[in-house]
Amino acid sequence: MNVTSNRSNEGTRAPAYQAYRLLHLAFVAAPVIAGLDKFFDLLTHWDKYLAPSLLNLSPLSAARTMDAVGVVEIIAGLVVALRPRIGAYVVAAWLAGIIVNLLLVGGYYDVALRDFGLFLGALALARLSVTYHLRGVTRAA
Repeated sequence: MNVTSNRSNEGTRAPAYQAYRLLHLAFVAAPVIAGLDKFFDLLTHWDKYLAPSLLNLSPLSAARTMDAVGVVEIIAGLVVALRPRIGAYVVAAWLAGIIVNLLLVGGYYDVALRDFGLFLGALALARLSVTYHLRGVTRAA
């Protein structure tokens, strides 16, 4: 039996590595899916989540502003896919902005709380990426 492949196999079963893979997949998929949906409004009508005070700062309509938000989210998801150590912090910052926006809108405190959980998950992905991105399982936690 090859010792190297055995160690590699053990590493892929390590809970921390599995957590990294789950978070990595989630923070690629969720921003890309949400970003794409900004153009189609199949999941929800996204502009209802846009704070009027922030919309006043935009030269665009609410729908076009949310389209721009969608582009940013798609890019953020792709950055997580390619460079999770950076992308996870980009997504965390974006989620912090979304939380502030939701608090300004009011009435969506439950969504803001959910997004705070996602914010913490993005930070966890950033930390796990230091160990696991591009190193596979060579540095077990």
